[in-house]
Order: sequence, then structure tokens, then C-alpha cells
Amino acid sequence: MAFKLITFAACLAAAQAGIIPAAPLAYAAPVAYAAPVAKAVVSEEYDPHPQYNYAYDIQDGLTGDSKSQRESRDGDVVQGSYSLIDADGFRRTVDYTADPVNGFNAVVNRDPLVQKAVVAKVAAPVAYAAPIAKIAAPLAYAQPAIAKVAYSAPVAQYYH
Repeated sequence: MAFKLITFAACLAAAQAGIIPAAPLAYAAPVAYAAPVAKAVVSEEYDPHPQYNYAYDIQDGLTGDSKSQRESRDGDVVQGSYSLIDADGFRRTVDYTADPVNGFNAVVNRDPLVQKAVVAKVAAPVAYAAPIAKIAAPLAYAQPAIAKVAYSAPVAQYYH
């Protein structure tokens, strides 16, 4: 019954509710005009035949990091190579060329390092003998005695 009363009151409130008018829209001119930003164009010199050479070589004995790279460019032809030591102990060397006729071509070589792995000494197998300790026969266990519990009859009786 209370649900019907609440539903009726909600419908009555919705029917009596008025529409709240929105605030009037006002259009105004901007306060100030900003001058457009002039872009400064800096012309760079165009090199019709670019050329460069660079190389680096890292040999870190502390961390074992060993890698190198060299590259040269003459016009539209780029040639170079790089090498590094993979996690599995091989040296990977990549020789690459790039030109407008053949595109990018790379040749990858994997060579094992000249360092030999340290071989761990294997000890001779140990011979095991049978145990010397004597095992005694288990002791005999007796079943626990069960004590009977006597209950007296109830004093009051219930009749249904």
C-alpha cells in the first residue's frame, strides 16, 4: 500500500513540475583582435651530393659490452656495417648497403667467439652402501578399553 502511495506522489510531483527556462544566449564581439603570428622561414642550404662518414667502437672489459658500427654516405649510396655479441656468445656482423637501384640489402654473419668456454670438472660418482642400522620390529598395540557410560531416565516426561 505504501508503494502505491509513493508512486502516486512521484507521478503527481512530475506532473506539477514546471520547465526551467534556459539562460538567454548573448552574442558579443570579441574584446580584442590579435595580429597573426608571422612565421620566420629560415632557408637551409641544399646539398645535392651529401657525404658523411662516422664510426664508433665500444670494448668494455668490465661489463663485457662489445659493439661497433661504421657508416659512410656518398650521394644516394649508403654503406656500412655493425657488429655486436649476442646473448648466446656469437658475434653478429651485419654489412649493409642502400642505393636507389637495389634498395636496402643486408648480409648477416654469425661467428663464434674465439674464447673457449670453461669446462667444469665432473667428480666421480659416489658409491652408496646399504644402511647398517638395525630396524626393530614394531611394538604390539592393545586396543583401547571402552568405558560404558550409564544414563538415568529423565525425570519429567513430555506428552504431545
